[in-house]
Order: sequence, then structure tokens, then C-alpha cells
Amino acid sequence: MGAVKRVAFQVGPWELILVVIILLFIFGAKRLKDLARGAGEAVKEFKRATEQPEEKTEDEAIVEAARKMGIETEGKSIPQILEEMKKSAEKKP
Repeated sequence: MGAVKRVAFQVGPWELILVVIILLFIFGAKRLKDLARGAGEAVKEFKRATEQPEEKTEDEAIVEAARKMGIETEGKSIPQILEEMKKSAEKKP
């Protein structure tokens, strides 16, 4: 069997310029601007969505610990819950 040569696909600045020019001809300036804005918003939303589960997991752990301590968590923010947990821990000998 012969060796298979792999070629890495690299896009340089000239290739990007060519792609933008082709897209400009196909969609027009106004439509291309809207497409770029939509792509940027999609990337921002994706980043926000991938970061959010870690925060939720931490918040859920705080709420669970507070409930185990007998602290009411309904309608309270995480900083309020943490403050009550701190006060409760200081009261116990």
C-alpha cells in the first residue's frame, strides 16, 4: 500500500479577499452586511450558550447546599442566599 499524503487546508488573506468579492457579487453589499451581522450574532449566542451551563451548575449547587442548611431559597438571588448561609454558619458553634 502506498502512503497517503495529507495536505493541510490553509486560507490566506488573498483567498479571503477572493471569497468576499465573490459573495459581494452574488448577494450584493446590503445583503452581505446583513449576513455578516447575523453570523456575528450567531457566534456571540453560541459562546454565551456554551458558558452558561457552568454558571447554572454552580448556582444549583449553592441553592442545594442552602436548602440542606434549612435556608429558604425561593425568590432570592445567589448573593442573598450566600449571605444567609454565611450568617447561619456563624451562628452555629
